[in-house]
Amino acid sequence: MLELYTGIDILAKVGGIGSLDQAQALFEARCDPETQDKLSRIANEHALLKIANAISMTDPAQVFVNTGSDADRRRVRILSMAKGEECPVAMVDHTLHFDLAAEQARIIDRTYYIVNPGEKTSVLAKSILRDEAHEYVKNHMAGIGRGMTLLIGFFSRGPIGAKAAIPALEITTSTYVMHSADILYRHVYEQFDQEVERAGVFFTNVHSEGPNRPEDLPTARVFMDRSWLTTFSTFCTYAGNTLLLKKGNHRFAVDLATYYRREDELSEHMFITGMTGPDGRKTYFAGAAPSGCGKTTTAMVGTDFVGDDLAQMWIAQDGTLRAINPECGIFGIVRDVNRESDPYLMKALREAGTEVIWTNVLIDEHGVPYWVGNGEELPGRGVNFQGEWWEGKTDEEGKPIPLSNPNARCTLRCTAIQNYNEAAAENPAGVHVRVITYSGRDSDTMPPVWVARNPDHGVVIGASILSAATATEVGAKGVRRQPWANEPFIPGPLADYMDAQFLFFNSDKLKSKPIMAGLNYFLTHEARGGAGSGLLGEKRDVKAWLGWLELRAHGDVEAIETPIGWIPHYEDLKALFAAIGKEYPRELYDMQFSLYVDNILGRIELQEAAYRKEQNIPPKLFEVYQEQRKGLETLKAKYGSVVSAAQLIEAAEGK
Repeated sequence: MLELYTGIDILAKVGGIGSLDQAQALFEARCDPETQDKLSRIANEHALLKIANAISMTDPAQVFVNTGSDADRRRVRILSMAKGEECPVAMVDHTLHFDLAAEQARIIDRTYYIVNPGEKTSVLAKSILRDEAHEYVKNHMAGIGRGMTLLIGFFSRGPIGAKAAIPALEITTSTYVMHSADILYRHVYEQFDQEVERAGVFFTNVHSEGPNRPEDLPTARVFMDRSWLTTFSTFCTYAGNTLLLKKGNHRFAVDLATYYRREDELSEHMFITGMTGPDGRKTYFAGAAPSGCGKTTTAMVGTDFVGDDLAQMWIAQDGTLRAINPECGIFGIVRDVNRESDPYLMKALREAGTEVIWTNVLIDEHGVPYWVGNGEELPGRGVNFQGEWWEGKTDEEGKPIPLSNPNARCTLRCTAIQNYNEAAAENPAGVHVRVITYSGRDSDTMPPVWVARNPDHGVVIGASILSAATATEVGAKGVRRQPWANEPFIPGPLADYMDAQFLFFNSDKLKSKPIMAGLNYFLTHEARGGAGSGLLGEKRDVKAWLGWLELRAHGDVEAIETPIGWIPHYEDLKALFAAIGKEYPRELYDMQFSLYVDNILGRIELQEAAYRKEQNIPPKLFEVYQEQRKGLETLKAKYGSVVSAAQLIEAAEGK
């Protein structure tokens, strides 16, 4: 069990400010009258102590409080240009930021949970004892902001007043980090005290890039203090390592849901989007997928986009599942974003009227950003994150240097996206989620879409996600287990998180249970008896898969029962593909929806073996795997190792 506020508060220990009187004296000594006035409007004593200790620890030359006013936002942007963390590009209100060449992703090899003695964490995570973390912070963060301006912002992770929204402090010497927060989160300066009282907690994030030199990167660290809900980030600039309002605070929210809000809330690595069904009805989806597995693309397919990355969910008093997006912007990978597959996002990126921060793309001589897979004619020369670039340029090992980094990003407000439903996204009541999806990167095993037989099977779909390591993580290689696509962000043992999932989705309080489904966009021809390694589908097919789930959630279509869940009938999919202007031949359906039994059994064996190495995994997981194994072996005995959809129908009717 995680215990909050246990052990020394490292920020307070290093900062040395222990009382409100000491904090006020520091503000008077270190802040100009304007900043003192802004801080005087915050009454929460704990927040003022956090701010005072951050100032005392980092020892900046100046302090700036960003209230979220138009004037303050403009000042952050101007400061970022003056400091050189950003520079203007051709489009009005577009800027460019380059991270260090060796820091283009999350530094998972240097990211740690701060723990107390005896406190357990996920076997897939790194941890550091509190005393050791204290020594690091004391030795490396004391004075790290000297000669710099420390920026302080008050933000809300979710619509203000929403049940699952949590306020947070962003304290940083990076103007780029604060500018990004301005775009991605809601300012809550005016309501901060009330929101802390409502939520019962707030998060604190302290960051400084220091001198921002390549030689400092080995010393870079990201620490997350689970007990004191405080993150520390040093000597890095990539937003995934520094803007800890995002994944750092998401980890804290996962902890709160797992240990303190069981059977009430979940904190998930999920998109939220709505689909318009028959007679104009709106059906909202929340879906998990690891980076590089189609999460943003799926979110954008919806007619009523709400969010592409994170979801805070809870059971409302009426028994419905509700969800909010903690963010109000997009920090999105741009690789392969183009007009054919991502028209709404491309419109926002290529047409005037949207504020955008570009990171690690190529800029041509005219100040226009380009990236790999954008569907446009690409320039032969330009400047990217490694300096001057030309077509054919290679690195020290002779390998071609790509035009843009695979993890190149765009940061923009959701309001710039044409299908964004701002009213739904800003509603503190959240949206009613009727469909939960889980996706991975699977070339040879699962069909494109299937629906869990019951909530237990749905939780197991989430527990069984596999993916390939992507450019979002430094030090990750090969195929990886990605439980719930939330694995990098689950601080405690997976057994605790899994138990909370089973409890939540089986809760009697959840009167309107969502259907829970698997999605897989990565089946290949060669894995289904064809030739070549090309995918069996394309991005626009997502609309058909979601369309079928929308109909299934309302009981408008029947489905074929299988040991792994329910799969679509051909005629239903054929009609949905026709609606997007595409033929869907029966041959393709048979390739996609035949069950390759040995592959699925192998996947079950892999998952079971991995989970049996962990302590206290809920028995339900193994019961579901055993139930699926038994059904699959029965099918194999009758039909062989490849079972067609027609044979699955025959088997279901013969029960």
